[in-house]
Amino acid sequence: MNTTQAERWGIIGGGFLGMTLAHRLTQHGKRVSLFEGAGQLGGLANAWTLGDVMWDRHYHVTLLSDTVLRALLTELGLEQEMHWVETRTGFYTDGKLYSMSNAVEFLRFPPLPLFDKIRLGLTIFYASRLKDWAQLEKIPVTDWLRRWSGIHTCEKIWLPLLRAKLGENYKKASAAFIWAIIARMYAARRTGLKKEMFGYVPGGYAKILERFAETLRQEGVVTRLRHATRVVESTSDDQVKVICENGYQESFDHVVLTVAAPVAQRLCPELSEEEKTRLQGIQYQGIICASLLLRQPVAGFYVTNITDSWVPFTAVIEMSALVDRQYFGGHHLVYLPKYVLPDDPAFALSDQEIEEQFVAALLRMYPHLQGSDVLCFRVSRVRYVLAISTLNYSHLLPPMKTSIAGVYIVNSAHIVNGTLNVNETVQLAEKAVPELLTLSRRAAIPIAIDSESLRSPGRAVL
Repeated sequence: MNTTQAERWGIIGGGFLGMTLAHRLTQHGKRVSLFEGAGQLGGLANAWTLGDVMWDRHYHVTLLSDTVLRALLTELGLEQEMHWVETRTGFYTDGKLYSMSNAVEFLRFPPLPLFDKIRLGLTIFYASRLKDWAQLEKIPVTDWLRRWSGIHTCEKIWLPLLRAKLGENYKKASAAFIWAIIARMYAARRTGLKKEMFGYVPGGYAKILERFAETLRQEGVVTRLRHATRVVESTSDDQVKVICENGYQESFDHVVLTVAAPVAQRLCPELSEEEKTRLQGIQYQGIICASLLLRQPVAGFYVTNITDSWVPFTAVIEMSALVDRQYFGGHHLVYLPKYVLPDDPAFALSDQEIEEQFVAALLRMYPHLQGSDVLCFRVSRVRYVLAISTLNYSHLLPPMKTSIAGVYIVNSAHIVNGTLNVNETVQLAEKAVPELLTLSRRAAIPIAIDSESLRSPGRAVL
């Protein structure tokens, strides 16, 4: 195709979803411009510094079963550099820390009697084998867990974990939420190793994003950093104009918004009232995530699940139990996430207030640590991270194509049968591109995306 006549596409949002869309659309002969309000690409996967250490702003890990992400890393020339490590899992309950890294430790787990352990194990096994996840969308997650694990196990184990992840919104979540988490973790065990092997690229996502950005540049993608979008609107000549907060304007044949649903409806005032209502109806969880650089290790578990309500964070992610400490200057990197509603008062807390709360709890959980062991503490705040899988969620999603000619909304809320992670995000982009190309050729009327196309792994373009 003559590039002077190629369709011009604008993509709002420079996270992994926007970057992968730009990558694939360019390969289809489109001219693409990528708009990102921050000073770097990556979105939730971007990196920052802790003292002299550069690593991911939020915790990420790659599983052996993350085939779509690994295929993209292969394209970028990075998959062969991945390090694979067998990890351990901890469980903190009733003020005590337990290892839950294998079947023997599970059977020895004191907080649950043997019968409850059997039911819990069967619940996880059954969920890992379920294929018809759509039926689970009709069942509240608590009803399903009580049915399979029993009331005591649900109250002792499942409900604290659900509250830690969803707050009181766990009451609105369907059973598909917990299925997605179990399915991803157990898919890795089907690779044949029968153990948790997690992977990372030396240098973290900073290295991945640098390579991806360079690839986009070589492909001709125009990247506009620090260009936060103010409004997306149609023009009299059947174009779509992107107007940025800094005054920059540019028109395109098509524009794709990859930002969270509430942000998308705010940027597109020409949307119908029905569309705005559906976008506003998607319920999100936000996150306050602390990164700590420590002199000492915490406990050697990659993840420690927490059920005690007095702990102000969701889990302890000891990244240095996975990643070689040489990448952290010989120190230990720990993440302390706290999942909250987008309007939670905790967002108004200062970094110092969060540090005081989190460090005090961490020292109480791990008495061998001292305040002087904390070398660096940084806080990330994101109001819209995870769309909650409410009842009949896939049927309530807004269409990908909007009533504004040439405008499409594709965001992580369209991950209808998975949990939010980089592999699912890249897979969404791979499946969305053929749909976008098809929809862009049709008349400018609202057409709902075929939900089956989002579910079928055969639609990925790799």
